[in-house]
Amino acid sequence: MEDGKIIDLYWARSQQAIAESEAKYGPYCHTIARRILDREEDAEECVNDTWLRAWNAMPPQRPGILSAFFGKLTRNLSLDRRRRLKAAKRGGSQVEVALHELEDCLPDHRRPDENLEASETAAIISAFLRTYPAEDRALFVRRYFYLEPLNGLADRFGLSVGQTKSRLHRMRTRLKQELEREGVAV
Repeated sequence: MEDGKIIDLYWARSQQAIAESEAKYGPYCHTIARRILDREEDAEECVNDTWLRAWNAMPPQRPGILSAFFGKLTRNLSLDRRRRLKAAKRGGSQVEVALHELEDCLPDHRRPDENLEASETAAIISAFLRTYPAEDRALFVRRYFYLEPLNGLADRFGLSVGQTKSRLHRMRTRLKQELEREGVAV
């Protein structure tokens, strides 16, 4: 089913919207959740929560790109769940490694104006990424949005793990410099 028709089903409050979303985007959302969460049950629950969040968001929202909307919902729900699970027990994984890599070049968002600053920071990051070739942008997004492991990225892009790490490190360094130049507290 086309995305516009799925959105129309949400706006019409039809239960079929969830079934159509699951059929078309379930595997995509499940892949995102599975990369972030260690347990299959947690990933499945986050995907189910994605449909509930979508149900509550539409209306009034009408997403422009449904796959990105579902992907973002799943990613955020999965990261929230991971934080809750890790609060009780600490451990390392690809997710923590990827997020730690970005830690030094992202601002601290604990101030009251965090929403405005976050959207401004996102715009700066988007503009920064547009200065790179498509392959480098894809590498960055796959690592830091989709949280793909380094060895998987290396295979996907035909690079060694060392080359992958090096490219990402250079991009993070330049991103940090760009954010500082734009006046974003890092």
